[in-house]
Amino acid sequence: MLKLLKISNIALIAEAELELGPGLSLLTGETGAGKSILIDALGLLLGSRAHGELIRTGETRGSAEGVFQGRPEILEPFGLPAYGDEIVIRRELSSSGRGRATVNGALVPVGLLRDLAPALATVHGQHEQQGLADSATHLRLLDRLAGVEADVQAVADLFRELQAVEAELEALRSDRREQARRRETLEFQATEIEAVRLTPGEEAELRREKGLQAHAEKLKSLAGEAYASLYEEEGAVLTRLGRVFRKIEELAQLDPAFRPALQARDSLVAPLEDLALELRDYSERLDVSPERLDEIESRLALIERLKRKYGESVEEVLAFAALCREELGGVATLEERERELEERCADGGRRYLAAAQALSGRRRGAAQQLRRRVEGELAQLAMERARLRVRLTPERPLPEDRSSWTERGLESAELLLSANPGEELRSLGRVASGGELSRILLALKSVATVDADGLTLVFDEVDAGIGGAVAEAVGRRLQRIAARQQVLCVTHLPQIASLADRHYRVSKRVVAGRTLTEVVALGADERIDEVARMLGGESVTDAARQHAREMVRQSAR
Repeated sequence: MLKLLKISNIALIAEAELELGPGLSLLTGETGAGKSILIDALGLLLGSRAHGELIRTGETRGSAEGVFQGRPEILEPFGLPAYGDEIVIRRELSSSGRGRATVNGALVPVGLLRDLAPALATVHGQHEQQGLADSATHLRLLDRLAGVEADVQAVADLFRELQAVEAELEALRSDRREQARRRETLEFQATEIEAVRLTPGEEAELRREKGLQAHAEKLKSLAGEAYASLYEEEGAVLTRLGRVFRKIEELAQLDPAFRPALQARDSLVAPLEDLALELRDYSERLDVSPERLDEIESRLALIERLKRKYGESVEEVLAFAALCREELGGVATLEERERELEERCADGGRRYLAAAQALSGRRRGAAQQLRRRVEGELAQLAMERARLRVRLTPERPLPEDRSSWTERGLESAELLLSANPGEELRSLGRVASGGELSRILLALKSVATVDADGLTLVFDEVDAGIGGAVAEAVGRRLQRIAARQQVLCVTHLPQIASLADRHYRVSKRVVAGRTLTEVVALGADERIDEVARMLGGESVTDAARQHAREMVRQSAR
């Protein structure tokens, strides 16, 4: 809702300030007084184009500022500051062509104002047809009349869910070739390692054996010599120890002090005997084989090649092979995931199509209802010969044609109108008359509302070419809409002016050779005088005042 509109140095207005409120606010005044300037100033706040000619003659700067009461969450997507439920928009113009726009004090591009506009206000007049030209608005209106908003939301949820699954499936399929290459690589690497049959610690054992083979002759010679020194040759260590202990036995017989030495004999001789046997056996089992050395070197070379490719040790190579097998299992899981997603896509498509087809049926029934109701409204607004049609595209959606599947269902809607007999049905956006367009919009909004909560509706030229009972019918419909939303309307008809909740008179006068446009909020008596002026012209008679007073009184019913 627009709470305040301030204008400075715009066209004929030097300074003007309008405090607005809920309900129906009307602007009246003589033709050329400057009522359209107020609408243009509001348009600046909604992102309309500005040019230097809008600035008051003799001034270098002009501005328009509006205070809207709105939902602060509409600012969140744009990263704008929010201060309670008030949104302050300011547009400054410069004769140099440079201007600026701010929202709650934050500098913004003018394009952002156009993005915010649908949540704040909509201007409908001679040159403001964007609402009716938007076919998405037509579909929302049809859905509101049919009472299928919950169905539309369910279809949208199913469509987004289906899109998400399809996107995931497409990503899997687009990677299929790469996955196949990866699988071949993993299989080759794992098989190459497993074919060698490596065992942990094998490399160290092979290198030890290689060292033994390389020095086998020397080892055999040393072992034989050591064995001979211990056991075989004359004067061997064990033979001499035997002689030593026989002497100690004789000593112990003569002197018991040597008996402990005899007890240590086994602990000295037994290990040496074991060592001698080990040296003898070692020499015998030491197999000197050039063929075995070749086998060891070939095996070590194979291990080195695998290490260069897969790890710094046999253990790391084996771990790499295990990882390959684990990843191969994951690839198989992806294939299962693909099959699962295909099933989900098929099921999601069936559920979406069932919901969308049911929605289509209800929309087609509502289209006929909308046609009858709007044509009935138009007949009471001096457009009794107007014909309205709702064109749903495609006319008969084909289930297999997925190109027609959208978040809002299987079809789009467009309202077509023939304002006069013999004229072809045309899109509402191509209706030439601004007055007709405003009345069509009025009829549509009387039937169903599709506007955001708190939106300000501005009507200009809504009373063009009408009068009498039709004018009162237009006024009553404006009054009915104003019970739901704030309405600001420019009118020339007393039948409409008498219905205002707030009434503003726009006039112009010459001061010091300069023309000024002024906007005044009218009190109760001033309002009677203004309605009387609209009834009788510049000369306001007592009879005109009495008539005006009766009209205002009747409007309160």
